[in-house]
Parts: sequence; C-alpha cells; structure tokens
Amino acid sequence: MTDCLIIGGGAIGMLTALELHKHGLSVSLLDRGATGQEASWAGGGILSPLYPWRYEDAVTQLARWSQAQFPEFFQFLADNTGIDPEYSRNGFLILGETDAPQASAWATQHGYLMQEVDAQQILELEPRINTQHLDTGLYFPEVGQVRNPRLVKALRQALENAENIQIHEYTEARRLIISDNKIHGVETPDSKLLAEHVVIAAGAWSARLLKELDLEISVTPVRGQMIMYQSEPDFVRRILLAHNRYIIPRQDGRVLIGSTLEQAGFNKITTEQALQDLQQTAKSLIPDINHFRVEKHWAGLRPSSPNSVPYIGQYPGISGLYLNTGHFRNGIVLSLASARLLCDLILQRPPIFDPIPYAIGSQRSASGTFA
Repeated sequence: MTDCLIIGGGAIGMLTALELHKHGLSVSLLDRGATGQEASWAGGGILSPLYPWRYEDAVTQLARWSQAQFPEFFQFLADNTGIDPEYSRNGFLILGETDAPQASAWATQHGYLMQEVDAQQILELEPRINTQHLDTGLYFPEVGQVRNPRLVKALRQALENAENIQIHEYTEARRLIISDNKIHGVETPDSKLLAEHVVIAAGAWSARLLKELDLEISVTPVRGQMIMYQSEPDFVRRILLAHNRYIIPRQDGRVLIGSTLEQAGFNKITTEQALQDLQQTAKSLIPDINHFRVEKHWAGLRPSSPNSVPYIGQYPGISGLYLNTGHFRNGIVLSLASARLLCDLILQRPPIFDPIPYAIGSQRSASGTFA
C-alpha cells in the first residue's frame, strides 16, 4: 500500500509525484510505456500558451504561477540530476495579429511585459525573417522555452534520486479498483497496486480508463506533427509564431517547426502532407532555412479539453480519486502550478488559488477559442 498512485508518467505525472513526495507521501508512478515519451516529449517546450490573451483566466493563472517558478526549478533540476533542461528566455515574437488592443489589455491586467513592434523592430529582433512578414507584431521579451526531451529526462532522474517513489514502466492500468465510492488502487496485467489516493495524469488516454467505469471527462486526443531542422546556433534568435504555426530555436542550432492540429484519434502516424505544410511554414517565415535539411519528423497526441482548461481535483463522489489532465497544448507551461494545486487539494491545505475553475463538473463551454 502506498499513499498515492499516479497513472501517467509525463511531465504532469512526474511533477505531481515529486511534489507529493516533497511533502512526505510515499508515491508510485505507473505508465503504459516509458516515462516522458508522449506529449511531454513531443511538444515544443514554449513556456507560454500560444496567443495567450485568447485563453480563459484559469489558464493564465496556472501559466503565470508556473512561469515565476521555472528559473529556480530548472536550475534545481540541473544541479541535482546533472541533466540541463536548457531553459532560455529568448523572447516570443508573434506576427500578423490584428487584436493588439486586446493583447495589450490582457498583458496589463496580468502583469506581462509586451511590446507592439513595427517592421524595423521585427527585423532587428529576427534579421532572417521574410520581409513579407515585416508588418506589425507583438513581442513578449520575458517568455522562454525549455528543451522538453531533456526536461523529462531530468524529471525521471529526479524521481530515481528520491526515496519512496516507485516507478512502474510498461505497466498498463487495466481497471480502477473502486468500492463503496472509494478508490483502492488499480489492476494491472500482473497484479494489483493499492493506494490511499489515485491520480489520473494520463494525458490523452485519461478518459479511456474512466469510461470503463461509466465515469466521464471531456478529454480527447489531438494529433500534432512537428519537424526539426539542423541549422547553426543563433540562426534563429526568437520563438516565432505566425498563423498558428511556431518556430523554436534550440541552443545547439536545431530549429523546431510546429504544429498541426488533427482529429485522428490515437493515431500517431506522420504524414507527407504535414511534412510539406510544415516545411512551407518554415520557408515562408525564414527563407534561408531552405539551406538546411529536415532532421526529424514526429507526431504526438495532445489531451484536448473544453477551452483548454485542465481538470485538476477530486472526481465527484469517489473518495481518493483525483485528476490532473486535459492541458491540451500547454502541459509544460502549466505543469508546476498544476502539480502544486493538486498536492494542496490532496493534503487538504490552503490552495495556491481557487480550484473551482478546474473542478470536474464545472461549467465549461466547448465552443471557445483554441489557440
């Protein structure tokens, strides 16, 4: 018997495990594959929602809290695991948007530094940009990124360094064990894992496990395809976003281009059409990237939820069963606050902020803007 069993070994699940362990709970982490190999690995690692002013305040609140903690936390990970997540604050340049007044009002309200930039300023920020895009833009100089494949490696190492955290990889949670409106653990193909509390943090797969017990949440997979070029350090300087596609420069010169949004179920197969579309995006924004080759092309499944507001809290009517899932494209940037808030609820201590907007069963519109 363990204090808490977490189903799902992505960034959200691993951070939740570390947060609970830090406060004295024994923790088991269960993953159907290897830890950190799904959406947490496949995404871009931008530490901001895309077009952040278009999201509900509930998302901004999680992002703002996490962003304030990231520099210290990433340094802690690097110092204590020997794996540098490569956090950098290189700024976020958004091109071609016409809702600058709305963005400016949002930035002022929530304390973000934002600058409206003209053609000359855009060129100074990103000298290689296609002159066709030299119109107007919005620049968030404080926004950073993390190299998410290195982040999940560091989180895995932090789990291994901790005491009282057991990791069960390649172990499927077949069925939740529930009786008398209380969770007791899960059944796996080989055994039963018992726990006082169970947290479902399985990303796009979270709803599947609940559905077998006629329990429901609105979390569905959305496929995102990305490509990566091998260029040179500082070939691209800023994180760029235009027409819902982004370019992310890594410290070693690799450049990520993403991402598609596709309703393809649990299919993670890459397509030639997406490859061509992403290459066209890259060449349209940074024509000189045509001198380099595409090094990699991959796909991941984002856990979509209504208005991209994640589910964080106890499942109604079942004691000990909690959710931390449905972060859509924002799993990394919302991760620290999501783990902390859920830990507050499990430990029954004052939460960092009001948990009601994230509660299962809260009123959510499925017709809001998904950025």
